[in-house]
Amino acid sequence: MTAPGTADTSAPPTASGIAEAVRAGRTTAVAEVTAALDRIAAGDRAVGAFQLVRANRALAEAAIVDARIAAGENLPLAGVPLAIKDNIPVAGEPMREGSAATSAEPRDADHPVVARLRAAGAVVVGLTRVPELCVFGTTDSVYGTTRNPWNLARTSGGSSGGSAAAVAAGLVPIAHAADGMGSIRIPAANCGVVGLKPGAGLVPAEMGVHSWFGMSENGPMATTVVDAALMLAVMAGRPELAAVEAPARRLRVGLALGVPTPLARLDAGLRAAAERSARALADAGHEVVELELPYPANPLPALARWFAGAGADAEHDGLELGALEPRVRAHIRAGRVLARFGGLSTAPVDRLRRRMLAATEGFDVILTPALAQPGPVADGWHRRSWFANMRVNIGYAPYAALWNLLGWPAAVVPSGWHDGVGVPTSSQLIVRPATDGAGEALLLSVAAELERRTPWMRVAGVHDAAGGNGRPENLPE
Repeated sequence: MTAPGTADTSAPPTASGIAEAVRAGRTTAVAEVTAALDRIAAGDRAVGAFQLVRANRALAEAAIVDARIAAGENLPLAGVPLAIKDNIPVAGEPMREGSAATSAEPRDADHPVVARLRAAGAVVVGLTRVPELCVFGTTDSVYGTTRNPWNLARTSGGSSGGSAAAVAAGLVPIAHAADGMGSIRIPAANCGVVGLKPGAGLVPAEMGVHSWFGMSENGPMATTVVDAALMLAVMAGRPELAAVEAPARRLRVGLALGVPTPLARLDAGLRAAAERSARALADAGHEVVELELPYPANPLPALARWFAGAGADAEHDGLELGALEPRVRAHIRAGRVLARFGGLSTAPVDRLRRRMLAATEGFDVILTPALAQPGPVADGWHRRSWFANMRVNIGYAPYAALWNLLGWPAAVVPSGWHDGVGVPTSSQLIVRPATDGAGEALLLSVAAELERRTPWMRVAGVHDAAGGNGRPENLPE
C-alpha cells in the first residue's frame, strides 16, 4: 500500500489508462497485447496463473481492434488485454475447468460475457487456471499450482485463483472471474486485488446446468476500483456503472466482526484489517456501528447447493465420476446424499433471507473481514482428501458463501499487510439487493472511498518460489 499521494510508477498501466491511450492514438491494441504477452512469458512461470495463452490469436484480434478504432468506433475497453477464467466458453479454445476429464475440443461460441468484453474492444490473451470443476478455495490440479504473487509459498485462493494471480502479478490489468461460494472474493483477498460479485441477475451467469442453483455470478477482478467498475459496466451492459461517484450522503455502515461458523476463528491481523477499513469510513464522515449478523446455525442450504451443483455440472458434461479427483468425487457424492434428504429445499433460504433483511434494516453497507485466516500453503491440495480440503476451506474462508446463497452484491478490497504471513489483507463489503445495478454502484462508491483513504500497492513483485516478497514499504500492518 503506497503512502497517500505517492504514485506507483513501477506498475503496468491500468485498463482504463490503456483504453484511453488506444482511443487517443498514443498506443495501439497490438502494442498493449504484445506487452502483456511479454509480461506473461517473463512472470507466469513462477506464478502459474494461465492454463492457456493465446499469443498468435490475441495479436490477430488486437489488429482487428486497431482497425475498429481507426474506423471511428468508441470502444470502452479499447485494446485492453484481459484473461478469462477457464470455466466459461471462449470460441476456438477448450474449456478444461481444471480437469483432465473434460473435453479438449474447442468451444464453438463465446459466453455472453466474453462476447460483451470483446465487443467493447478487450482482447483475450489467455485462460486462467481453476481447481477441478471450480469446487475448492485453492487453485491446483493436474495442470499445476497457482501461487500468490506476493508470497509464492501461499495459495492464490480459488476458484478464480488464476485470474487473481494474473492481475496481482501485473500480467494483465483486469480479468474475468466467477463466484459461486466466494470464488471471486476469496482469491481477491488472498492476492490483494479488487474483486466484485454482482447481485443476482445483473450480469449473465449461464455457467454449467444452473450456475450452482443460482449461486454463481460472473464478475471483475482489477487492481483499481475504477477498472473494476469499467469491466463490470461492460459485463452487465450498463455503461453508467463505469462512472464511480463519491457517496452522495452519509452512510450507515455495519461492522460485523462475528465469525460465521464455530469451525473457524478470526486471525487478529485480519480482524485489524476490517477495523482499519471501518476507521477509514468513519474518518470520511460515515456512521459506523457494530452489527451482529444472524449467521445460520445450519449451513446445509449453502453446502448442499455447493456439493450438488458440482455433481450436476459433471453429469451435464458427461464426466465419469471415476475420472475426477478423489476430493471432487467425495464432494459430488455428498451432494447426492444431501439432495436426496431435502437439502435443496428453498424454505430455509427464504427464512434466512427474511432474518438477514430484518437484521440489516437501516444499514447501507455491511463490512466484514474478507477471510478468517490467511490462505494456506500452495501445495497439492488436489491430492489431499476431501475432509482435509473442507477443513481448510471452511476454516480460512467462511465469510463469502452466505451472500451467494442470498444473491446479495459483495466485494473485496485490499486493506493492509499481514506481517506474520507475508500476504495482503482485505475487507469485504456487502449491500442489500437493489434494482438496476444500484447496489453494485454503491459498493463501488464505498470501495473507491477506501481506495482514496487507504491506497494499496497495485501489483506484486514476483520472486523465486523459495520464499515470499517481504513486506512492501508503507503498507500498514
